[in-house]
Amino acid sequence: MKEIITKLNKKFDNKTRLGIMSLLMVNEWVEFKTFKEMLGVSDGNLASHIKTLEAEKYLQVKKQFVGKKPQTSYAVTKVGKKAFNDHLDALEALLRRR
Repeated sequence: MKEIITKLNKKFDNKTRLGIMSLLMVNEWVEFKTFKEMLGVSDGNLASHIKTLEAEKYLQVKKQFVGKKPQTSYAVTKVGKKAFNDHLDALEALLRRR
């Protein structure tokens, strides 16, 4: 069991980061505002978690203006997809060990 637990990714321990990655795995791009609404977190809290995932190269960012309003959207990278799938595989392996 110890070898499985070591395969869990600490970056996905937090429920907000887990939620961010889950939303990105099923959507091509997700806007900052959508994350806020879906996850029920503050701007600062969300920005902090996104920064952590960006530092790992798990997310890519697109900033643009829609009319005169700024819009920031995020997509998962190949590195992020692999890391998240590896994390899910480790969780599934733990569940199968019951």
